[in-house]
Amino acid sequence: MALCGIGWVPRVESVEIVYFSGNLSKGLIRSSPIRLIGKSSSSNQRHFLGVRCSPARKSVSSMESEENAPSAQLDSAEEELEHVTRFKISDFKIIDRVSIGLGGRADEIIFEASVKNAKSPLYDSRVVLRRLTTAQAQRRGKRAIQVLKKLVRRRLMYHSYSVQVHGYISSPTSSGRGSFTLVHGYHGSFSLRHWLQQSDWLPTLEATLVLDEESVRRVGDDTVGGPAVSRQLRLIRILMRDLLIGVNYLHSHGLAHTELRLENVHISPVDRHIKVGILGNAADFYENSSNSSALDNNLDRRQMMIAFDMRCVGFMMAKMVLRELMDPLIFMKFKSFLMKGKDPSCLREFLLKILSRNSPLGNTGLQILDRNWGAGWNLLSSLLATKPSKRISCLDALRHPFLCGPRWRVVPSMDIIRWGLGSTAVRITEEYIYGQHQRSRLSYFIELMEMLNPNSKPKNWLDLLPGKWRLVYCTGRHIGLTLRQPPARVLIGDVHLSVSRASKLNTDLSFTSDIGFTVMIGRDWPHDKTGIIGKLQVDSLFRLTAGRRLYLKEEKTKGNFTMDPSNVQDSLAKKLSGKKWRKAIPFKEFPSSLPVAKLASGDIEVIMNLVDALNQDVETARNIVQEVRTLLPPEMFDLSKLVCGTYVDSRLLVLRGVNGSALLFTRSCVDESSR
Repeated sequence: MALCGIGWVPRVESVEIVYFSGNLSKGLIRSSPIRLIGKSSSSNQRHFLGVRCSPARKSVSSMESEENAPSAQLDSAEEELEHVTRFKISDFKIIDRVSIGLGGRADEIIFEASVKNAKSPLYDSRVVLRRLTTAQAQRRGKRAIQVLKKLVRRRLMYHSYSVQVHGYISSPTSSGRGSFTLVHGYHGSFSLRHWLQQSDWLPTLEATLVLDEESVRRVGDDTVGGPAVSRQLRLIRILMRDLLIGVNYLHSHGLAHTELRLENVHISPVDRHIKVGILGNAADFYENSSNSSALDNNLDRRQMMIAFDMRCVGFMMAKMVLRELMDPLIFMKFKSFLMKGKDPSCLREFLLKILSRNSPLGNTGLQILDRNWGAGWNLLSSLLATKPSKRISCLDALRHPFLCGPRWRVVPSMDIIRWGLGSTAVRITEEYIYGQHQRSRLSYFIELMEMLNPNSKPKNWLDLLPGKWRLVYCTGRHIGLTLRQPPARVLIGDVHLSVSRASKLNTDLSFTSDIGFTVMIGRDWPHDKTGIIGKLQVDSLFRLTAGRRLYLKEEKTKGNFTMDPSNVQDSLAKKLSGKKWRKAIPFKEFPSSLPVAKLASGDIEVIMNLVDALNQDVETARNIVQEVRTLLPPEMFDLSKLVCGTYVDSRLLVLRGVNGSALLFTRSCVDESSR
């Protein structure tokens, strides 16, 4: 049941601030005549701010008499607020209930009221009175009014995408310090965070937005209903597009919001638009100065502020799609991953490890991000990019395929095409069904990725190659389901390839193949697949140089290879001549060669470790090593068989073996200690 608020006796000035702890969004709160909700600034414990009305210290009438008393002089700051209305407390009728979604800071006291002044254009409408109790809070309130001067040129956009500030109440108090209350619009009882915390948030929010075929056309869709994944994706598109339009409106007027959070965003049931909150902390992009150094600083300041807002939008999108991130502990791991400087393009690899597969929320969020060739992961990584200069802008995000419905024809960029090819290839490998059809598709996608490799020069490989990579697929030999009786029962775990650069003065690289496996003693496979954990490590040094990969004609390839690339290349050449790929691929016909990073190996060292004693003879250990070699691609055991690298970016790597097999890796950003 939705919690709308808490009642109290309507005496506005005589309030006493109290604190109480708890989670108001999950617990049951009884109506009480003494409390009003807000938030505390305590960092050690999650508190909520309440307001207790004293029994009979001051009444509304005494407050009116205070307000009508002549003030000493008008503050210079208040002179800047003349473009909005200065209200009196007598203009309002205080409502005995406050919505939980209006909770503010520790230095704010929130009231809901209706305008009872018949001469006011807001007569009989509900508003929010936000009393600002400290000097810093009052500066925020006055700043929210000052920014209206910049936004007045496009007032319709301001009314649609921002919480509308109507005016203020300013009056002296008995302590001698002026009281300042911000009067702004009321846009429902819940913030977006409270909406998402409801168990029935999806149908309730759909009903609030009155989603019909006409309303969903603004996101490029023309259907309503359907599976939960489609409904949630459609709703997220609507919310994200509204949010981005509102943020872009601020950026186009030289302002950064700086406080974009789910708690500050409301959905108006009247015009069905996202309201990006009060602009009390809005910052100007440009400082008034005429010298050239200041202009350069202004450009840097603008870029940093836009990037900060876009990062906040990325966090909001992540919580909207992956509702598990509403849990503070999981979100802390998510944020810690980004704070460590890890590449956001590896978020999928990271989140698959920490999100529970048995979560009561299901895996709807992962399905949404995986749709349309992984377009959701691409947008999320672009919003959360480590370098501010690499973060996507509002306008580019609005054109992103993830936020455009099936009715809109979007021409994807080359980066999104590469991303889609890699994401689809990884998704196919996760099916663990390597029939001929799946293997042909994987070979086809890998060949396309190699042709579109954006980092073909050796210096790019030296920058991107170092790191830890997890093997996900090999186009070479696959054992699959078989009736063979292995000499030792071995279950292969994760296979990683770690690459490090010894010195920046040369092109030498150190390759380490880490193979995790489990040995099960006995003739039969145990049901729980438990056994002795082992690790096989292979080390080798490589020198990286520029090279080219030649595509030989079919009549010249008479040898028996593990895989036959000619069929894949013929199919690929036929695809490239089609209309679909003609604009994306920079080749009119299949090339005879492509630039690659040539790998020349040195000595190889092999080490095997077991956690527990095997208590078997030497022959058993030999059988274990032989079975590991049988189950693995030969290039991972004998690193000297790796001859070149054909594709690399921030998250995917393709290496080719001496027999023509391709090994597909994904960058591993998982911290083993955080599991």
